[in-house]
Amino acid sequence: MGDSCCFPFSLGSFVKKLSEPLPGVHIVSLRIGSNIIEDVENGYLMHPDKQIEEACSIIKSDPVLSDGFNAVGFSQGAQFLRGLIQRCPAAKVKNLISLGGQHQGVYGLPNCGSLSHPSCDYLRKLLNHAAYVDWVQKRLVQATYWHDPLNEAEYRNFSSFLGDINNERTVNENYIKNLQRLENFVMVKFGNDTMVQPVESEWFGFYKPGQSVQTESLQESSLFIDDRLGLKKMNEESKLHFLAVPGNHLRFEWSWFEENILNEFLK
Repeated sequence: MGDSCCFPFSLGSFVKKLSEPLPGVHIVSLRIGSNIIEDVENGYLMHPDKQIEEACSIIKSDPVLSDGFNAVGFSQGAQFLRGLIQRCPAAKVKNLISLGGQHQGVYGLPNCGSLSHPSCDYLRKLLNHAAYVDWVQKRLVQATYWHDPLNEAEYRNFSSFLGDINNERTVNENYIKNLQRLENFVMVKFGNDTMVQPVESEWFGFYKPGQSVQTESLQESSLFIDDRLGLKKMNEESKLHFLAVPGNHLRFEWSWFEENILNEFLK
């Protein structure tokens, strides 16, 4: 959200930095749209379903990726990459690295911590009132992973993206099978994140149903206990990894990334 695949001051700098310790490795930064401006705009306006279709097409057309590859997703891009893995068999991802991804969605606003609690709560309810309206779901990307713990039924029925890829309405066995092809699913949570509410979503946790104060871990959730997405099985196979780093959203030292991600999962 707000980032570009290729600008030097955005993900372009990450690609450049990543290429240095991986000489000769084919690195693709997915551009969704015909140019960089569209790529940024589509992070707000193009439904994730269409973004995934476009990404799948890019991957299918790249023969270097046909034997498998590692994938790194930043913020909302991480859950979109997971959706890609679940929906696009051509995306033969070995290791999925999720940096601040919101795999159980969000129920809050970016930097909401700067507002008073009553104002924040009011704005949450305002967005929740419109988030599941059809035209909002179709036109605002962030609405597609808005998760209202005060009304789980509405979330399950009308969340056009997250409700689907999390198998909330029906269990899609292909989603489970494709996700379980991963060798490792690495989720990184930022300890002082002021952008994601609740931050537990970065580890696939969320608020306990019916309120927005107490949280539960992935392992405490019905999604895990009922194994609707195959995550329980993946956990038993030691495929799930939960890493924490201090700092705000997507703020990390390269030395930390190199030691904990690059050397462990990308080499």
